Amino acid sequence: MLYRDFGKTGLKTSLLGFGGFHLLEIPTSEAEYLLDTYLDAGGNYVETAASYGDGESELKVGRVMAAHRKQCILATKTGSRDSSGCMASLEQSLKNLKTDYIDLLIMHAVGTKEDLDKILSPNGALEAALKAKQQGKIGHIGISMHGQPDVLISALQQYPFDAVMTTINYYDRFNFPEIENELLPLASQKETAVILMKPIADGLLWRSAPAAFRYAISRPVSVVVTGINTREMLEEDLNYVRHFQPMSLEEEEALFKNAPELGNYVCRQCDKCMPCEAGIPIPEIFKYEGYYDRQMRDGTVRDAAEFALRDRLRFWFGNTDMAMAKYESLTIKADQCTQCGKCSSKCPYGIDIPRKLEIADYKLAGKKIY
Repeated sequence: MLYRDFGKTGLKTSLLGFGGFHLLEIPTSEAEYLLDTYLDAGGNYVETAASYGDGESELKVGRVMAAHRKQCILATKTGSRDSSGCMASLEQSLKNLKTDYIDLLIMHAVGTKEDLDKILSPNGALEAALKAKQQGKIGHIGISMHGQPDVLISALQQYPFDAVMTTINYYDRFNFPEIENELLPLASQKETAVILMKPIADGLLWRSAPAAFRYAISRPVSVVVTGINTREMLEEDLNYVRHFQPMSLEEEEALFKNAPELGNYVCRQCDKCMPCEAGIPIPEIFKYEGYYDRQMRDGTVRDAAEFALRDRLRFWFGNTDMAMAKYESLTIKADQCTQCGKCSSKCPYGIDIPRKLEIADYKLAGKKIY
């Protein structure tokens, strides 16, 4: 097993982390087997949340803690924003996990500035976490969110969190480019541990799992956390780490060009289509489309299972209002395209840019029909 420094905490985490959400899908006996096998293989980072099945995931993790607690870096999450709620959530989590301390408490899914302000305010959740830290009930404090990372960037600028948890995969790299371009450098500067979640984009990249995991493990992160609910999946994930070779820049570019999930629709934010003679900020509009629905509704007819998966995932992160507000603030919008087609001839990924602008405008302007 490979290990990396967990920021400035002094901990070292196994590169593969075990996420607890999908333990909800399997019986306790199988959950125990998977966790025991992962820990016996050298894995040492187990993460769950109070909200996963209203404590069910924590209870299943707690079943293996008696035998493995000292070798395990144990993390859970609280969705409470105030001090009393956070402390109550923590006490219940400790009971569920059958331990008197956790190594990391994560402020869960902090998606708005209002949530962050509540957490950081007097009588906020951070106050309770700091008190619990003084009492020896938690070792470190982290924060997480999904999708567009403005709140996480603001959080690290306001408080020295020990860890930040964020979505990183080769698909969402182009929907939320600020994660790799801004958040990761800021975390590195502040020596904050980065917990990578969703390496296969909530399941979208399941056909390309080897490439997706290799890309994820090649990022400058402390641990790659993935949900595991079968023995075959656990063995595959362990092998990705055992046989890991860093991805070169040339290999990354080949992946970006050829990945079937990106195809000839998802904008790679290379800016080679610019400048636009009509003054349309093409990459900016496509970035907002990424915020809106991860560029998943693309006008392509797919089989029922693929359509259902993408339709389930497209609004997964709830950034639609923000995306539409940003689009509304633009002086020149997509509907001012002259259909000259010069941008498409410059796109190295074969995107029909005028068509994509029409689709983006339909989404972001809230139009009733495309």
